[in-house]
Amino acid sequence: MAFLPSSLPFLKLAHLRLVAAIAQHGQIQAAAQALALTQPAASRTLAEIERLVGAPLFERHPRGMTPTPLGDILVRRAHTMLMGMQDLARELQEEREGRSGLVQAGAVTGPAVGCLVPAIRRLKALTPLVELRIDVGPSIQLMRGLEEGDYDFIIGRLLPESDVDAFDIVPGAIETVRCLVRSSHPLASKRNVPLAALAEHPWIIQERGMPIRQAVEAAFIHAGLPGPADVVATSSLVLMMALLVESDMIAPMSLEVARLMQGTGAGSLAVIDLAVPIEVSPYHIITYRGRGLSPAAGRLHALVLEEVARLRGAAARR
Repeated sequence: MAFLPSSLPFLKLAHLRLVAAIAQHGQIQAAAQALALTQPAASRTLAEIERLVGAPLFERHPRGMTPTPLGDILVRRAHTMLMGMQDLARELQEEREGRSGLVQAGAVTGPAVGCLVPAIRRLKALTPLVELRIDVGPSIQLMRGLEEGDYDFIIGRLLPESDVDAFDIVPGAIETVRCLVRSSHPLASKRNVPLAALAEHPWIIQERGMPIRQAVEAAFIHAGLPGPADVVATSSLVLMMALLVESDMIAPMSLEVARLMQGTGAGSLAVIDLAVPIEVSPYHIITYRGRGLSPAAGRLHALVLEEVARLRGAAARR
């Protein structure tokens, strides 16, 4: 019988399993038992496969069966395809259970450090195969990315022009501002420092319109004071740290980021003890309404909500 390549698409997964099992066990009876088939059924299936291929796949011997050259090719391919199907089934199962897959999220800096980082650590401890792509940036960038489908969810603030009805919004927490300086700064060792004393020093602060800068400016206005005049505007934490350790500049940042920088700052940074606290408007956990989360993204989202609840509880106890 001539070999017809066009017949190969009609080979079924059951055919491949039988060919691989016969090659493994060397006998059709043992292969049938391994696959929970009767020997006559296995023999009929092998005959069907050889008819489709157009040539014998196994040589019959008194002690068993060995693949022919064509059989060797099919056995090798069968092993590869069966392993591929097993991998596919495993990946699909992991995806359904949230144990793998890609999660894309974004956050403004404070919540990224305060609640997203611990949530990521917990997720990775449970599901190390989940791939994460995390962006940290301003809310305007994050909201645009969420609308365009770049993120599963974000931790940030709605924009004035945002259509609230387009999003599912979970309340987050208020960010507390800390003013970071080098440990040898003139204000580092003082207590209950008034804002008027801070205005006399140079500042390194976010650009105009950014939440922390708005909170600082609002605090000065509320105190009846002009805002800082000597300012370097940047959102780069690396630049902030470099300037802080080499000058008497003051850098306002969220509580979580200030703690992180104190722990890593080579110049031994300190927090000014302010007489009046400065707070930023609350952030939220935001998803696009009607756009479902994958199991893995849902897991991270749930862990973020737990971390936010923990932060809110800690703030209430202070």
